[in-house]
Amino acid sequence: MKKLLALVLAACLLMTVVPAFATVADTVAASENLTHDELVEKAKAEEGTFIVYGNTSRISTAAENFSKLYDIPFESNNLKDAEIYTKLESEIKGSAKGADMVMIQDGAQLTYAIEDGWVVNYVPASVKDTVGESDRNPLVHQYINKLFIYNKLGENVPAIKNVWELTAPEMKGNIIFKNPENETVNMNFLVMLTSDAWAEKLAAAYKDWKGEEIDLGSYKNAGYKWIAEFLSNCTFGSSDTTIAEEVSQETAAGKIGLFVLSKLRSSSVLTDNLTVAQYDASENGYTVEPFSGFMYPMYAMISANATRPYTAMLFIEYLMTQEGFQPWGKSIGAYSTSTAVTPNEGDLDITVWKDTLVMEDPEYILDNFDDVSTFAIKYIQK
Repeated sequence: MKKLLALVLAACLLMTVVPAFATVADTVAASENLTHDELVEKAKAEEGTFIVYGNTSRISTAAENFSKLYDIPFESNNLKDAEIYTKLESEIKGSAKGADMVMIQDGAQLTYAIEDGWVVNYVPASVKDTVGESDRNPLVHQYINKLFIYNKLGENVPAIKNVWELTAPEMKGNIIFKNPENETVNMNFLVMLTSDAWAEKLAAAYKDWKGEEIDLGSYKNAGYKWIAEFLSNCTFGSSDTTIAEEVSQETAAGKIGLFVLSKLRSSSVLTDNLTVAQYDASENGYTVEPFSGFMYPMYAMISANATRPYTAMLFIEYLMTQEGFQPWGKSIGAYSTSTAVTPNEGDLDITVWKDTLVMEDPEYILDNFDDVSTFAIKYIQK
């Protein structure tokens, strides 16, 4: 009898949990054409604290500004991507109150989260005409770039025009990169280089550099060869902030880093000692072959068990405006996907970056991450 009762209770629990998740998706789907005023009205009718998870401290500033604007209580949690995905899974499966909205990166992992029903995509009606179709599903809030930035002091300035220069013996120990084992977007960048398109570009760049066809030896393609030789020359920093600080020191002549451009905003970084390779290329009319860094998306998604779904929708709309983007837009290195948000003065336009940087393809990364990461780790741990 007790067993039967337990089974009945479990079945009832499932019946109550599954529709609750579906309701958020249904609510979002039914809200695609809501006006701003309608969203505000529905958000203000919701109760409880609005909870946001994000992998950047700037989300807290945006949430605080949003809270003041609409008089909505909020809680913001700054977490690593892996922690966000773990918490989402736990909250969804346990039917626990958690995030209403998340800002997160790693498109490959997000694909799983969408397929498993942890998050729901939403594109506000007010921004549909300002965001390109390729950035709508899932909704990309912004792009962030990591660039080759070098110390311009001394006689051996690594002013690269071809990424194969970074594989030369004299560059060993002079390249600083955050360990891809600890930074998924860095590993995703390496994975993309093994794709047919990027391998072909790297092979062509090698010929431009050496004046002869590339000898792959045992490597599958030019992407694998570049990864192996690049990583073998790298030292690995613990964070992009510390890498930016280290490369900018007067004692770091001859050093080059691959790190987030926005770190140049930090007062601890001696920017007068640095040159951004792509800025130099654009100024002087040449191209860093075949790329000058990489760029990855930051997504804005609604949790599938949000208790304030309309507030989450309103917040996403807010984030896609000039005012909502201000915590990121006040400095270089972050690029809204909305054409209604003007780029930071002094920075290059997002269209330039998309043409000169390695971009993520979540599907390719999903299919090849294990093989490429296993290969790359051998050279990281040498």
